[in-house]
Amino acid sequence: MKIIMLGAPGAGKGTQAKQIAGKYSIPHISTGDIFRANIKNGTELGKKAKEYMDQGLLVPDELTCDLVVDRIGQDDCKNGFVLDGFPRTIPQAEALTNALNELGQKMDYAIDVDVPDENIVKRMSGRRACLECGATYHVVSIPPKKEGICDACGSELVLRDDDKPETVQKRLDVYHEQTQPLIDYYKKAGILKSVDGTQPMEDVFAEIVKILG
Repeated sequence: MKIIMLGAPGAGKGTQAKQIAGKYSIPHISTGDIFRANIKNGTELGKKAKEYMDQGLLVPDELTCDLVVDRIGQDDCKNGFVLDGFPRTIPQAEALTNALNELGQKMDYAIDVDVPDENIVKRMSGRRACLECGATYHVVSIPPKKEGICDACGSELVLRDDDKPETVQKRLDVYHEQTQPLIDYYKKAGILKSVDGTQPMEDVFAEIVKILG
């Protein structure tokens, strides 16, 4: 079962991807993890990726796709995998489709966790993080016992810059411009399934399980 997770930043697709991976015993593959593993292991692809990342540049599509294809060619992916954070653009999606075609494989599902922008802005701006121990909270859904104070270590909680409404909106604008077209791409391929991401997390997961069967 080969699955791609789609959805805006903050839609909760990473959480769902992890749960899918656990339930179906398939690896959860995020591009961030692949980059880190290749850089840590000093692979050729990793060295190339590091050159771009060190300069604060995006890793080019072709190289990202090579890294992903290399990862999905490993033994633990023989029963499938769930991709999270890739592809992000149409060129990446086309490169992935072509690479899988060459292997005689194809994606089975592209699952879009659909959440309106205003919900995401509200959701993200309610997040609070402890910079000391890394614990995260949400003022509505997972509030700390004492307002503004971390339960785990007693440090002050902060609203991170990347969770501020204006930053979130900027990220959403980029998403709509670059990644939203993937929805149409996978719809045309006949593998797109959409779930309502505004429901409680367990309900979203139950809906995904129904789709995957």
